Amino acid sequence: MNEITQIRKLSLWIFFIPLIAINLCLFISQNYSILEGTFLSVDQLGRSKFSIPYLDGSLSISRASRTFPQYLIFKPAMFITAFALYLYWVNNNNLINKFYSTNLNYKFKIFGILSAVFLVIHSIFLGIKFDIQIYKLMRRVVLLLFIIFELIAQGILVYHFFKIKKKISNFINKKFLFLKAFLVSILTIVAVLSLPILLNKGNTHFKHALEWNYFVGVITFYLFTRFFWRRTT
Repeated sequence: MNEITQIRKLSLWIFFIPLIAINLCLFISQNYSILEGTFLSVDQLGRSKFSIPYLDGSLSISRASRTFPQYLIFKPAMFITAFALYLYWVNNNNLINKFYSTNLNYKFKIFGILSAVFLVIHSIFLGIKFDIQIYKLMRRVVLLLFIIFELIAQGILVYHFFKIKKKISNFINKKFLFLKAFLVSILTIVAVLSLPILLNKGNTHFKHALEWNYFVGVITFYLFTRFFWRRTT
């Protein structure tokens, strides 16, 4: 099936593009001296000492990515990822329709596309300075909605895969179906348990470390997709 081929390709783009982008921004932030004296000289706010934010939460993805020249990498990468997400959810909707013999727009497609929209909105406004409290709040809400809609879309899609597991058994590696379900469950549990901490002030390092690891967790769903579907001819 053509949809399966497209989904397998898109899943790799969705995993590797943002993963490479955020870590390249981190590398530039910590090795700013490499670009010193060039037209790509790193903004003071975007400079940081060596650390492993996945472990120590020393800085956020936003701080590593929102200043010049890091945003020249981050923003285009997120735009490309958002477009790939749109195509991913459309292709999954078409594929599910084929197995169900229907012609519907399933909820996972709607939530998945909404997550892509909020990723674009977040990327556009990242780095724009407005000393307005409501703007700062909206920026956090947009990022939160991206994560929520991603989890909902992923969860509903996995639910449909379990419903048609017998029909798609010849096309999939079943162990990755359970891995996808386990990943979504873990991400949901972590989100619920972390919510009280995230809503309160302080715990900055914990929040930053959670941000890096959680983002990687969300896109790992797509890496699993690559191995979930078997190659088709």
